[in-house]
Amino acid sequence: MDAPSLRELAALAARDDNARDVLLARVRDMALRYSRVRLGRFGAEDTAQDVAQEVCMAVVTALPTYQERGLPFEAFVYTITSRKLADAQRAAMRGPSPVADVPDGPDDGPSPESVAVMRDDAATAMALMQQLPGQQREILTLRVAVGMSTDETAAALGMSAGAIRVAQHRALTRLRAMIAEAGAGDVA
Repeated sequence: MDAPSLRELAALAARDDNARDVLLARVRDMALRYSRVRLGRFGAEDTAQDVAQEVCMAVVTALPTYQERGLPFEAFVYTITSRKLADAQRAAMRGPSPVADVPDGPDDGPSPESVAVMRDDAATAMALMQQLPGQQREILTLRVAVGMSTDETAAALGMSAGAIRVAQHRALTRLRAMIAEAGAGDVA
């Protein structure tokens, strides 16, 4: 049996605590994946977790007054997430924040060199993606980085699944060409 859609869960959430819990788990997962992608270049996993939590709180707060307007519930969640992310990105740009405790031992995480290479590669990919039209950029973010299905992406962006597939194909083709051009420029 197919899992209920977010729209169905939202309708049940007002009177069924279990449906509300399932809805919030799926909303949190969706918001967290999208937040990780959008905030990843800042190395802000904690911030992505915070944004996902804020999205869940906003959805719970809005559920009693939420009215079905013909748009998918995913679009509603996507709008909330985008706004919470904008707030988080503004806060991240303001500068470093103090930490509670100074670490006692060495960091077992990736080396500074590997982090620098990874961030450079991510910055290059993000710079190339910025050259794509906004809609294609969002489709790639939702489909490839966040992992949403074609139908979920179509619902979130108010498009047909076929239009999503065509736009994704065009965006990936253009991105491959830009990567090849950038690679050819590095060699020369």
